Amino acid sequence: MSGEYNSSAQRTSPWVTAGRVIFTLALIGCIAFIFSNSMKIASVSTVSSSRVLTLLQAALRRLGHPALAQRLTDHIVRKLAHFCEYMLEGFLLMLCMRVYTRQYVWHISVPMLGGVLTALTDETIQIFSPGRSSQVTDVWLDSAGVLAGILTALVLMALCRLLFNHRNKE
Repeated sequence: MSGEYNSSAQRTSPWVTAGRVIFTLALIGCIAFIFSNSMKIASVSTVSSSRVLTLLQAALRRLGHPALAQRLTDHIVRKLAHFCEYMLEGFLLMLCMRVYTRQYVWHISVPMLGGVLTALTDETIQIFSPGRSSQVTDVWLDSAGVLAGILTALVLMALCRLLFNHRNKE
């Protein structure tokens, strides 16, 4: 039997098991959140976006950027939301990949494919949501968010590895 897989004689660390459960549940929650937003009818989605827009504009004004607050639009907020949701998904997909395999860098295409499939499903759901439409550009934006999340996870994992290796040498 290959050394990559756990045989019945080998035991998985409780930390690895906990990581698998936590990251998998977080990923499922993230995807459920994305799909639930796509299922909202247009009027409900608009109210949610308007609420976030108002909060962001108020924060920008408090931070001393009233001109920037005025230029922030509902369209920008919606596109940023798409990017951020999918960046989180890409991050979680990469962390899941890490806790399930040691060769995660060689398998970057798996989380990327998962993210693109989520984006395609998301846009398909919107076709059937009253008052909503589907846009190919959103799939591209979502895919860019997934890639940004994957790269962020890889950088953070590399930094953790450097820190861990540095501490072990001392």
